[in-house]
Amino acid sequence: MAIAGMANTEDLTKSRMERVKTILVSQPKPETDKSPYFDLAKKCNVKIDFRPFIHVEGISAREFRKEKINILDHTALILTSRNGVDNFFRLCEEMRVTVPDTMKYFCISEAIAFYLQKYVQYRKRKIFYGKQKFIDLMDVIKKNKDEKFLLLCSDIHKDEIPEILDDAKINYTKAVIYRTVCSDLSDLSDVKYDMLVFFSPSGIKSLFQNFPDFKQNNTRIATFGKTTAAAALEAGLILDLPAPLPNAPSMTMAIEQYLKEANKGK
Repeated sequence: MAIAGMANTEDLTKSRMERVKTILVSQPKPETDKSPYFDLAKKCNVKIDFRPFIHVEGISAREFRKEKINILDHTALILTSRNGVDNFFRLCEEMRVTVPDTMKYFCISEAIAFYLQKYVQYRKRKIFYGKQKFIDLMDVIKKNKDEKFLLLCSDIHKDEIPEILDDAKINYTKAVIYRTVCSDLSDLSDVKYDMLVFFSPSGIKSLFQNFPDFKQNNTRIATFGKTTAAAALEAGLILDLPAPLPNAPSMTMAIEQYLKEANKGK
C-alpha cells in the first residue's frame, strides 16, 4: 500500500471531507455497552470496528535476570498500569520470589490500587495512590523517601516519571517488565475503512509494519495526542483529524464534530 505525501493544511483536509461510513479504532473493543463509541455509531449512523494495532508482551524471567535487578532489595513498588501489576506478579511466580507483606505499593490511580486485590489482601497492605497523574503521587512518595523504590514500566515509557523521581532525589530502580509490540493485522489486508483512529506512535508503526505499501488515498487519519500526530506526519500521512480539539477534548467528541461536517447533507 505507497504513502500519500506529508501535508496537513486546512484547505487540504477540507477538500478530503467526503462522507465517512466506516471507522476502524486501533484499540480493543470496549467491554461494556456504555462506551461513547457505541453512542457515536448510533447517533451518526456509521459503522465502528475495533482492532488493537499493538499489544503487550511480558518479558521472561530469563530476560529480567539479565537486568540484574533483585526484587527483594526493594521495599516499595511504583505502579502506573494494570500491565505493570500483572507482569510483576507473573515474574515473581516464575522466579519463585515471595513478595513480603511489608512491601509498599504506590499506584498512579485508585483504579490500579484496587486492581492489586487480584494479587494481595488489600486491607492488609500499605497501598497509596494518586488521582491520575504521576505528579499527584509524588507528595506521598516524598513522605516515604527512605524506601527503596522499584519503578515497573514498559520498554516504551515517558521520560517524565524518571525525571520527576530524579529531581526529588528518590532512591529507585527502573525495571522494564513488559514491552509493546505490533499486532498481526494480516487479516485486515483487504478491508477498507474511511477513517483510521490512532492513539500512539506505536499504532502508526504497526500500520506500516503490517502494510509497508500502505496507500492512504482518501482514508482519513485521526490521532489523539501530540506525539501520535507527529508520528503520523513523520510517516508521511495526511492528518485529517488531530485530537483533542479546543471544543472536543475526547476522541469521540472530535470524531463526531468531524462527521457533522463531512457527512452533512450526504
